[in-house]
Amino acid sequence: MNCLAIDYGTKRVGLAYSVRGIISPLATLPNDQELIPKIRQIIDEYQISKLYVGLSEGQIAKLTLRFVAKLSHMIELPVETVEEAVSTIEADSIYQQNKKNRKSYHQTIDSLAAAVILKRVIS
Repeated sequence: MNCLAIDYGTKRVGLAYSVRGIISPLATLPNDQELIPKIRQIIDEYQISKLYVGLSEGQIAKLTLRFVAKLSHMIELPVETVEEAVSTIEADSIYQQNKKNRKSYHQTIDSLAAAVILKRVIS
């Protein structure tokens, strides 16, 4: 089963997909009007059959749950929330281990966090 993980943020949304158990981060997307149509394109391109959305705590959790409701209404696939505690910290550690350029940090950290979320559910 091919899966897509989403690390939802108010400005940026990180994405990672899994095909046959191999996880790959995708480009981070801006959280704008084109977000769900772009997610649909990714679903079609990678033949995704299930979505996982990282769920944190507090106010961002409320916003994430609204996003999940909207996504579930617009995309006819199972959508499951996953506890995402410290996923960004893990992603930061991965980023540092790979000695990536700090300039690209904001372009990749959210997608690495999505990959960490996906690893939790398919491992």
